[in-house]
Parts: sequence; C-alpha cells; structure tokens
Amino acid sequence: MEASVTNQELPDTGVEIRLASRPQGFPTHENFETVEAPVTAPGEGRILVRNVVMSVDPSMRGRMNDTKSYVPPFQLGKALEGGAVGEVIASASPLFQVGQHVLHYGGWREYASVQAERAVPVDPDAAPLNAYLGVLGMPGWTAYVGLFEIAKFKAGDTVFVSGAAGAVGSLAGQLAKLNGAAKVIGSAGSAEKVRHITEDLGFDAAFNYKDGSIREQLAEAAPDGIDVYFDNVGGDHLEAAIDQLNDFGRVAACGAISVYNDTEPAPGPRNLFKIVKKRLSIRGFIVIDHEDLRERFQADVAPLVRDGKIRYTETVLEGLRNAPDALIGQLRGENTGKMLVTI
Repeated sequence: MEASVTNQELPDTGVEIRLASRPQGFPTHENFETVEAPVTAPGEGRILVRNVVMSVDPSMRGRMNDTKSYVPPFQLGKALEGGAVGEVIASASPLFQVGQHVLHYGGWREYASVQAERAVPVDPDAAPLNAYLGVLGMPGWTAYVGLFEIAKFKAGDTVFVSGAAGAVGSLAGQLAKLNGAAKVIGSAGSAEKVRHITEDLGFDAAFNYKDGSIREQLAEAAPDGIDVYFDNVGGDHLEAAIDQLNDFGRVAACGAISVYNDTEPAPGPRNLFKIVKKRLSIRGFIVIDHEDLRERFQADVAPLVRDGKIRYTETVLEGLRNAPDALIGQLRGENTGKMLVTI
C-alpha cells in the first residue's frame, strides 16, 4: 500500500486540551487549558487523524500527578493523551490510506499526528466507532484479562465486582455470568446503577455502597462467600471482600478509584492477615502486559457483542471542550458504562 495525501486543504489550527497545573485532590477546571494548536502535514511514517471520539478513563487522574508509574505522567503545558478513534485525513505512510479509521492514543485534541505503526485500523461497518474504545477496546480487554488470566475464573465461582456499572466492571460481571458463574454480585453508587446492573446487565445481585456497611451488604448478597473479587475500587471494598472471600479465593486488582484523589495515603485494609489464613491470591495487573491475549479477547467477545449477548452502556459528552467535565464527572461517579467525548 502506497502512502496517500489528502486533496483537501488542512486546517491551520485545531483545539487541544492541555494540563495547566497538577491537581491537589479532585481535579478542577483550573487544571486544564483549552488552546488552538497549529496543524501540520504528517512527516514521513506518520498519519494525521481527525479525531471523532475519545476515551476518558479513571487512570488519567494518576497521570496528572508527577509520579513514576507504568506510563509517564502528563506534562505541564502539553496536551493530555488517551485513546481516540478518528479518520485519517493525510498519510505519509504506506500503512494507511486517507479515509481509513484508526484507533490511537492521541486523544484530547481535534487533530492528532500519529506514528503509523502505533495506530490500529478499525472497521466502522463491523461495530460502532465508540465500541473500539469501550467493550471492544481497552476496557473490554481489561475485563477479559482480569477475569480469566488474573483471577483464574472457573465455572461455579461466585464473583463480586466493584464499580460494576463502569466500562470494565460491567463487562467483567457479564463475562462471568456467561461463562457459568454460580452468582455474580456488583456494587455501585446509586439506586439507578444498582437497577441497571441487575435488570439490564443480568447480575444476580447488586447493592449501593452508600446505603450502609459494604461488609454487611456483601455478606447478605453472598452468604456462602465469594471465590473471585474483581477490584476496581480498593479501600473499604477490598477490606469487605477479604472478609467474604472463601479459602483460596482470588482477587484481580484492576484499580482503586476510591483513593485516586486522596491527598494523603489512605490506610490499608485492616484484615490483611486473612490473606494468610484463607490462602488468598491477590494480583495486580496492567492490561498492556498481556498483548498476547488481545486477539483471543477479540475472538471471544466480538461475537457476543454482535449477537446481543453482551450489553454495554455509554455516557457521552459532546464537544472536546467538555472533556475536562467528563473526567471530573467520572471521578465523581457520574457516568454509567464507558465515558466518551465526541469531537
């Protein structure tokens, strides 16, 4: 495939959202800056993408801090980054032609110059573009890896998923149910989300963690204990799960959104010795370490989505300038399912 160049005139500038300052606690609008940035033709081996939709993820909060992690922090005065899907409008690479749609990680801007080898082609006829950022994208892949590879789920397990109305948790619970879980329990932060988890997603039980003791509500939902805990929240959810896990139970530690905005280190679970008594396995994971499972995930999950056996929900804000609202809202639990911003 030869490189192609668009016949249309490229715009002079495009909007991008930059990190203006590092937040203390919850991010505020003052931490973001919206600017008009110059748009240039792609250099050799690169493509220019007009973004259509971008992802907003809780992990972005961690990258706003200047701390060492598995990915570099966002840089002050530079555009934030994240998953996005868009249309190639200029190409200086034989890998992509103008008009193709691609998944890449140059979100938070209207126009992204992307190294062609780091972009992934997506088919808008096979699935909605939004799906490649959610159920068929990083969140779906994360749920799949966490459940089957990290937690070693098997048919007959009782599974508890925290953050069960979110993009990752909602799929983890559905996959467990479809693969023979004895019972799937979810937690969320509102009565409507609890209804959604049970009535729409098919979980066997769910509770609102704001209604009372998480430990007591989980024990009521799982009187015979749980075998797997898919942890998106950490904190008091993890402590309650440790109490309720059966001997040789497994925890897939995916996230800890309950502490992302803390300005001081939160105390750990007070019952850690039960990890020893119960011979529990707790393993943290980052999905990018499991590239070998991406094709298997797509092969297993895409047909379930196509056939309507997997349900997914999106919370979509329109307009790139509203991306900071999307991230702040997600950290406050205002979304159901995948949080997206159309551009």
